[in-house]
Amino acid sequence: MIVIVDYGMGNLRSVHKALERVGFAAVVTQEPAQIDRADGMVLPGVGAFKKAMENLEQLRLVGAILKFIQSGKPFLGICLGLQLLFSESEEISLSRGLEVFKGRVIRFPFSQPGALRGRETLKVPHMGWNSVRIRRQSPALEGIEEGTHFYFDHSYFPVPQDPGIIMTTTDYGGEFASSVGKGNLFASQFHPEKSQAAGLNILRNFGRLAQP
Repeated sequence: MIVIVDYGMGNLRSVHKALERVGFAAVVTQEPAQIDRADGMVLPGVGAFKKAMENLEQLRLVGAILKFIQSGKPFLGICLGLQLLFSESEEISLSRGLEVFKGRVIRFPFSQPGALRGRETLKVPHMGWNSVRIRRQSPALEGIEEGTHFYFDHSYFPVPQDPGIIMTTTDYGGEFASSVGKGNLFASQFHPEKSQAAGLNILRNFGRLAQP
């Protein structure tokens, strides 16, 4: 069983449908006991970091998520679900995260309406298709080639203290970590569920890892 954690801020339906499309059943839940029984977990998310952490704490999901990650079972974080894994975020005000990884989530350093890089105007949020550079291999990235494009929609990105967890980087006025991973954990700043064939490939890889 794969669980998709519902803390009131996730793109739950699109993630659920995408997993079903590649042949894996999933359950959307807020129940710690159901998370504990799961073979794989997806932590999706869109919106503000601080509000997300407040929701997780109010629903008593923080402990269940950390316990699951520590169990060694496959974990997939998506967008805000990646950012929450870090120590803190500077969004709105400095807010504490799950601290699975040391590091801070920061805003793209481009002022409105955008910073000029040559003839290109870079806008925040970073929205649309962009390519990834593969830094390290991961089972989640099996079959993903250098330069593959994925769909992004975000204004903040993580700066890990340990560069060894960076799986892919993406260039948007400078390179940033677009996915991270370690052991059983993989998390992407891009949205696999919105990234057509390449994104479905990542979800398929994850689903296979989560098979008991």
